[in-house]
Amino acid sequence: MDLGIKGRVAVITGANGGMGLATAKILASEGVKLVLSDIETEQLERDAAALGPDVAVVRADVTSQRDVDALIGGAVSRFGRLDIAVHTSGITGAKGDPLEMTDEDFEEAYRTDFLSAVRVARASLPRMRVNKWGRFVCIASENAVQPYWEEATYNVAKAALVAFVKGVSYKAAADGILCNTVSPAFIATPMTDEMMRKRADERGTSFEEAIESFLEEERPGIVQKRRGEADEVAAMIAFLVSERASFVNGANCRVDGGSVLAVQN
Repeated sequence: MDLGIKGRVAVITGANGGMGLATAKILASEGVKLVLSDIETEQLERDAAALGPDVAVVRADVTSQRDVDALIGGAVSRFGRLDIAVHTSGITGAKGDPLEMTDEDFEEAYRTDFLSAVRVARASLPRMRVNKWGRFVCIASENAVQPYWEEATYNVAKAALVAFVKGVSYKAAADGILCNTVSPAFIATPMTDEMMRKRADERGTSFEEAIESFLEEERPGIVQKRRGEADEVAAMIAFLVSERASFVNGANCRVDGGSVLAVQN
């Protein structure tokens, strides 16, 4: 399927592996010019080189508005415009009893998982408005609508993110900019790898057994009994930033294998 975005310019945060890099690969194959960013860029430089000549890499810390402004401004300087912003950066944050989480624990997740999206929106949407066309997509989580007790810091940050993007979507659409979130669940990424390694260590099991027990005990809705793949999330992101999603705005699109056990988003 031709997504109708050949020649568009996209910035992707958190592109050093996982869903960000998987999205970059799809968009590059569609002829999109890319600026990829992360806080660590050594491996990203190597991955970007394989995607073609119209791919740049910029180190950026999304907890800094200055870095985000430089990232977006650099993309416009290099390619002359900005059409698409895909924000995938995030952390799991501190875990445990919600009442034992400190202010600092909540603030860390809030700064990285929520305010980072605000910073990217501040910098990117005005650039898109100039051309009356744009796509802004942020990675949220199943936690935004199905919170887990031991992940309170992450729950509230991702819920805030979904609400923010929904709010921004109303007026942005008047300028041809469509804003949506994608909420994955238990995807095979470095983040969930670390979660499963920790679980395996705590239980004295193998990595594979940790995944199996987690699915059985914590994610019964995923009846396929596997982690999702980054490519499966990237396919949704690619659709949302394309011309094919021209009437999708303010949506929270779940790619969760059925993990969320409710009808509502």
